[in-house]
Amino acid sequence: MALSSVRIFSSLNPQTASLIAHSTLQSRSPTSLDYTLFSVKGGFVSYSVSGSSRIQAIVRDKGERTEDHPLVNNVDGNQVIESWTRLPERDFAGTPYVPVYVMLPLGVIDMNCELVDADGLLDQLRILKSANVDGVMVDCWWGIVEAQTPQSYNWGGYKRLFQIVRDLGLKLQVVMSFHECGGNVGDDVHIPLPQWVREIGQSNPDIYFTDREGRRNSECLTWGIDKERVLKGRTAVEVYFDYMRSFRVEFDEFFVDGVISEIEVGLGPCGELRYPSYTAKHGWRYPGIGEFQCYDKYLMKSLSKAAEIRGHTFWARGPDNAGSYNSTPHETGFFRDGGDYDSYYGRFFLNWYSQVLVDHGDRVLALANLAFEGTCIAAKVSAAASSIFGTDIDFSCFEIKLQANSSRPFVVKNCGSALISFPAIRHSLVV
Repeated sequence: MALSSVRIFSSLNPQTASLIAHSTLQSRSPTSLDYTLFSVKGGFVSYSVSGSSRIQAIVRDKGERTEDHPLVNNVDGNQVIESWTRLPERDFAGTPYVPVYVMLPLGVIDMNCELVDADGLLDQLRILKSANVDGVMVDCWWGIVEAQTPQSYNWGGYKRLFQIVRDLGLKLQVVMSFHECGGNVGDDVHIPLPQWVREIGQSNPDIYFTDREGRRNSECLTWGIDKERVLKGRTAVEVYFDYMRSFRVEFDEFFVDGVISEIEVGLGPCGELRYPSYTAKHGWRYPGIGEFQCYDKYLMKSLSKAAEIRGHTFWARGPDNAGSYNSTPHETGFFRDGGDYDSYYGRFFLNWYSQVLVDHGDRVLALANLAFEGTCIAAKVSAAASSIFGTDIDFSCFEIKLQANSSRPFVVKNCGSALISFPAIRHSLVV
């Protein structure tokens, strides 16, 4: 769970203190407000909420001149930036300013959409404010807001929370969370999908991702129903759009006042644009390769149509030699060196499978851009260690940023510094 997001848009010294463009701290304790260190290239950025309640940016002293940085002081051989003048949101060129957003606990809003422990939260937010934190990040759970009846939205608890945040002079990054919360290691909060959606799933379990053995994953909806009217007369994409549009109307004043600085849009399990291919409840253990999740009837119909267009109707099937959740690539006939992944069928299947992912992201983000016109939009793409052109790169996450009134294709920004175009992920993150 990301406890804090730090964005560094420039460096203190281009030659010797180049800072990483975007860094996200991973933590299993979203309620912990202890001293934290952020590693950056050429130095580090740290903040402390309990304790000194201050934010510092420190760069290792390599003999560089500091006359151009009047806020820099030397402390024990390091250069310390004690404070700086705040700049307009997202305009940090040529400055050492680091916007910091701290993620609120997952259970800050209960299943009745009421704020939990408002007084305790207020005390914590005041501590963050005293530490010059820019704002907080919070999930708006679909399973809470539209819990009982389609298109009946209860934003009550979030409205109270946002008012408290605004009154303290903090900003908000809000996550449109269309997935289930809980079920992962360390999770102590459970927020399922809306009750009315689960009722549909009882009679039509194909609304969920499905593996080869027919096991369903109810963490989120399959992308096969993006354009299927199986949710009380609406498609999944229409449901997401209606939810986002309701949020935009309900919290209009917070957009107008600039309190909401960013909207992150959930696109799959854990809110990430990926398949739920390695689920612990299905027996997966690291470093198993996982399984393909395309066996619901809607995705199989899409595969059949793609195979028919190619003139090979017998390709309308998933690989039968791709192993199981805990296999390794060399144990399978599909993924081993020279395996079926590189056959005509294998290339067809993998292209279709990854294109489904890309198309889902394209649809939902396009509608998010419409619903939140003028607001920065973000999305998450998760990946494990990968090998690209012989170079090992460890991606902890990607972040897709849609600037206001941006044109497509979308831009994907790695947590380090690499930039790739959105369609470029179609040949990665396959399972």
